Amino acid sequence: MPSDKKYKEKEKLVDKTKFYSLSDALALLKQTATAKFDESVDLAMKLGAEPKKHSVRGTVVLPGGSGKAKKIAAITKSDRVAEAAEAGADIFGAEDLVDKIKNGFMDFEVLIVTPDMMGAVGKLGRVLGPKGLMPNPKSGTVTTELAKTIKEFKSGKTEFKMDKTGALHMILGKASFDTAALEGNFLAALVAILSVKPSGLKGNFVESITLSSTMGPGIKIDSRAVIDKAEKAS
Repeated sequence: MPSDKKYKEKEKLVDKTKFYSLSDALALLKQTATAKFDESVDLAMKLGAEPKKHSVRGTVVLPGGSGKAKKIAAITKSDRVAEAAEAGADIFGAEDLVDKIKNGFMDFEVLIVTPDMMGAVGKLGRVLGPKGLMPNPKSGTVTTELAKTIKEFKSGKTEFKMDKTGALHMILGKASFDTAALEGNFLAALVAILSVKPSGLKGNFVESITLSSTMGPGIKIDSRAVIDKAEKAS
């Protein structure tokens, strides 16, 4: 974490009573991202959905990339393992990889599985579930389009999911990205999130939107303005 002095200096740059336009928020975020490493750009949303009643989950391909190459594992039938390798999966296999994960191997960030292997992978729920790695059709990680899906996740496809408190967090890229790329990623993410609004939900689906760099203060966004923009773009 940054020192209290440095963080307070960054906080002074942000008017906490103001709701910023997207472009102004990103310009300000770049001013607060002064760490020695390339900080991530973090999106935080408070949703009006009820976690016990509603599921808000999906994926989005960030057009400007995520800034981080994820380690992809793929499990499929033996006759498609070569396809997974050629598509760029870092780890690939059939029943052998299922056994390896069962015995504790977890050196990957995304697990992609073809439907014909879900019977075997389903038995790994206790291992994969707590780490958020269990494949699911809603997250796009259970698919017949093996090569296409691997390439999409490699190029910046990102999963989002509302947590138990009704909040949603995701990374939109790096602070070093140009503003146009970050704006494109933000709008793509917002369009995708709005598209999975639970049916029959009363009241506001999006209650608040905040952007921050990894080590920077939160910057509140004018939610209505960016939602209008996203709806026009969709």
